[in-house]
Amino acid sequence: MKFIVSLVHSTWVVVAVAIIIPTLAKNASAQTPLQTQNPSGVTGAKPVPVPDYLNPNPNPLQFPTKPEEVRIRGIVPISLAQALELAKRNNRELQVAILELERSRAAVREAQAALFPTLGINGSVTNSGNGLLNSSSQSNQSSTTFNGQAQLNYDLYTSGNRQANIRAFEEQERIDELDVENQSQIIGLNVATQYYNLQQADELVRINQAAVENSQASLRDTQARLQAGVGTQFDVLQSQVNLADAQQQLTNAISQQRITRRQFATLLSLPQSVDVSAADPVRLAGLWQQTLEQTIVRAFQNRPELSQFLAQRNLYEQQRRQALSQLGPQVSLVGNYSLLDRYNDNISLTDGYSVGLQNNLTLYDGGAARARAAQSRANIAIAETQFANQRDQIRFDVEQYYFQLQSNLDNVQTSTVALEQAREALRIARLRFQAGVGTQTEVIAAENDLTRAEGNRVTAILDYNRALANLQRSVTSRTGR
Repeated sequence: MKFIVSLVHSTWVVVAVAIIIPTLAKNASAQTPLQTQNPSGVTGAKPVPVPDYLNPNPNPLQFPTKPEEVRIRGIVPISLAQALELAKRNNRELQVAILELERSRAAVREAQAALFPTLGINGSVTNSGNGLLNSSSQSNQSSTTFNGQAQLNYDLYTSGNRQANIRAFEEQERIDELDVENQSQIIGLNVATQYYNLQQADELVRINQAAVENSQASLRDTQARLQAGVGTQFDVLQSQVNLADAQQQLTNAISQQRITRRQFATLLSLPQSVDVSAADPVRLAGLWQQTLEQTIVRAFQNRPELSQFLAQRNLYEQQRRQALSQLGPQVSLVGNYSLLDRYNDNISLTDGYSVGLQNNLTLYDGGAARARAAQSRANIAIAETQFANQRDQIRFDVEQYYFQLQSNLDNVQTSTVALEQAREALRIARLRFQAGVGTQTEVIAAENDLTRAEGNRVTAILDYNRALANLQRSVTSRTGR
């Protein structure tokens, strides 16, 4: 009998996509340069070094009981690659998926045990004699008996039930293996998206700090002009109101930054006393070189969800065969070997054996087996329908993120030009105001335009990166099986 067991170990899926450094306007912002980085943020085969103090307590049931245990002791800047490595190590959903895969592999080994015979032995030693009530009338006699037995059982023919059962558990193992892969990709996407959110929160704080500094400079200019007798109190009041508004926007940005940091720390399962910030600068993640049609085909070939539905369909098919196998004959080989010895009876040990075939055939079960088979056929149809639905959803996702990617790239280029124009407009407005031919209202409007232009550029870059990460997730490639 030849029998092969294939155990395929699940690995952290690495999405490798070629990126080309984009050529953008030479007058890009010096504060947020347009560079490139790994678009999906997925690390390569080698693990990225991560400080030990960023790893959480290994005890999942540990929880703080004192205020100092949850006090933030420091903010650690980390890169996107480090964040992905931490998520791979610490994400609890991924850990649960890996444990479920290990459970499925053990179930496969249990099902494969039916390919071998079962052997059992049992024995007993019994002492028997006369009771206490009749011990006075006759001699007290007792005897000791040993009885041992070995039994061998093997299912010779099960009408396909045994093989269908093994195949069903193997398909479940494949489903769980694909689930680990899918969870890894989802976690990578979530980490990349949250990292971009963290970058945006940091950039908004920087932009609003610059807006406060600009407002303070304008306020000093108007106060100096008022003292020199060439300005008005109205200009000072306008500058004060504009400064108060900028300070309020900065306060809100700092609050959102803190919230985003804690949200990211929760996603990475970081220690209770550690906070993180984005170490990578805001930059374009890369360009997508394939056409829309090529991208859709790749997504159909590589997405693990489609393979999961196919494996689910195969599992239901094996369950259908299992149900129908109960109507066929079941043939087993049974062998027994026994030993019997009574001590002190002057008779030697006796033994015996028996070998035989047992056959079982269910003539009528009230239609239960066929009803179970009908349920499995319905499940097969459901899996096929879900496959078609998932296929259409994958295509929509690819098209959606592909179009978003194109529009966001145009927005990046447009916002880069607009940022330089806003800076030049503010410079001219201040010169006009200092020369007495402009108004403070023009300066304030130019300052607000600059703040908005900087925010629009950061948003355009990070929206592009989010769309690229989603597109890569939609066409992610899988390791060969």
